Amino acid sequence: MNFSWDDLRLFLEVARLGGLSAAAQVTGLSAATLGRRITALERQMGERLFVRSQTGYQLTEAGTNLLERAEEVATAMRGLMRWKDSVAGLPVVRISAGPWTSAFIASRIDSVWTVADRFVVEFVTATEKVDIGRRHADIGIRNQRPTEQWLAGRQVGSVAYGIYAGRNLINGVKAGYFVGTAGKSMHSERWLEAHHGDRIALRGNDAMAVRELVAAGAGLSVFPCFVGDSDPRLVRVAPPIAELATDQWLVSHHEGRHEPAVKAVAERLATLLKSHAPLFGGALPLALP
Repeated sequence: MNFSWDDLRLFLEVARLGGLSAAAQVTGLSAATLGRRITALERQMGERLFVRSQTGYQLTEAGTNLLERAEEVATAMRGLMRWKDSVAGLPVVRISAGPWTSAFIASRIDSVWTVADRFVVEFVTATEKVDIGRRHADIGIRNQRPTEQWLAGRQVGSVAYGIYAGRNLINGVKAGYFVGTAGKSMHSERWLEAHHGDRIALRGNDAMAVRELVAAGAGLSVFPCFVGDSDPRLVRVAPPIAELATDQWLVSHHEGRHEPAVKAVAERLATLLKSHAPLFGGALPLALP
C-alpha cells in the first residue's frame, strides 16, 4: 500500500486537533475537502480511522496505530526539511501559538524579523499544544509553565479575558444572547458554555468568525483582552473574568534555544510581549456601551 505524505500530513492535523474546523485553520483547506481526504484515506486502508461526532473526531484503534507511525514519518520529514533549509543557507525558526497570538505577532512582524536577518520565520498556528520536543516548532507561546524536562520556559506576562459586545447594539446583544464556537478546545470557550450556554443563540466555527458576529451585533462573547481592546468595533462590558486569567510563557527546547536564530527570535518575542503587558493584562479602562 502506497501512502501519500500529503494525506498523512492532513490525517495528523485532524488527529492532533480533534476535528476538521481546527485542522482547516492550520492546513488552509476547507473542512469539506479535509473530510473527503480523510474518507479517501480510510478507504485506502480499509479501516475507519475516526469516530465522527458533533464534538469532533475521535481516533479509533486503527487511527491510533496509524498516528504513531505517521508521527515517525513526520519527524523524518521535518529532519529532511531542516537539512534542505540548511543546504539553502537559511535556517527556519518556527513559532507556535494560538490563532489570536499568532495574529498579534504577525501584525507586528517587524519587531520579530527583518529582511536583514539570516533566517526565515514560519508560523505554526494551532489551538492545541504543538510538540516542541519533536521539533514541530522551535518556540511556543503557551498559557502554562512547561512540565517536560527537555523544555525550557520563561514567563513573559499574563493574559486577561473579558466579555465583549459590538458597538452597534442590535440583534442578539439587545436580547442578551451570546455567540459561541462549535468546538470547546480553548478554556474560554468551555467557560462560556458552562456559564452562558443556555443563552448562546449563534455559533461560529472558529474564533475569528465569532469576533465578526459579535462586531455585527449578533450577541456577546468572550475574547482575550488584547483582542477585544484592540478592535474598535468591540467594547468590553464587564471587568476581566478572574478565573480565565492565564500566564504567558515562552517555551523552547533546551538544546535548540541556543541556536543563534532561535535565540534571536525568542528575545525579540519576549521584548514584544512584555512591552504590551498592559494590553494583554486587560489594563485598559472599562468602557460600557
